[in-house]
Amino acid sequence: MVAALQTAGIFDYLTDPNLLLNTLLAQLGGWMVVAVALIVFIESGVLFPVLPGDSMIFALGILHNRIPSVPEWLTFLVLFVAAISGNLVGYWLGRKYGRRLFKDDARYLSTENMHKSEDFFRRYGGVALVLARFVPFVRTFVPIIAGIGKQHFRTFLIWNMIGAALWIGAFMVAGVLLGDIPLVANNVELIAIAIVAISVLPMVISFIKARATKKTADK
Repeated sequence: MVAALQTAGIFDYLTDPNLLLNTLLAQLGGWMVVAVALIVFIESGVLFPVLPGDSMIFALGILHNRIPSVPEWLTFLVLFVAAISGNLVGYWLGRKYGRRLFKDDARYLSTENMHKSEDFFRRYGGVALVLARFVPFVRTFVPIIAGIGKQHFRTFLIWNMIGAALWIGAFMVAGVLLGDIPLVANNVELIAIAIVAISVLPMVISFIKARATKKTADK
């Protein structure tokens, strides 16, 4: 496994889910599901928001026929538990450490990202935990913000489970249904990039609107 990973840089794997999945598939077989679950867990609230969760789940759905030892329902269950657990860790970190986790000059845990996540949470309430699942970066920080705001744990858990089920289910089902189409199966990386681009689009629009509002206010 180590030898295989040495043939490409870490950045190559983060930006090319197809390369990462095929490497994991060759080295791990059915254990690849556990590897993807670990990525989902980390990205769901463990303070590392740059992993390709969406595209990894989608690509795993496409490649399900190549992992006959792990049925689709078990793959979904493992990823579902990982997604819920990641959010729970984020919630706990938010409750325990609060705003001290964020710094003005931090690359990811910046106060700017904290404020954006707070605005997102205030705008949508509990539903934010569902919507955030489909938005990179935001899905990592929203459970932390829920913890900082001391959202009732039972309410948090319910929305957490709904969001995890919809997120994992949507991308897995899409991958399974489209995996038999050669054009899709042979271009996993391009589709992954498209998924990430669509996911980030709302954040880009929000950023542009915020910049426009700020310029108008400065005049």
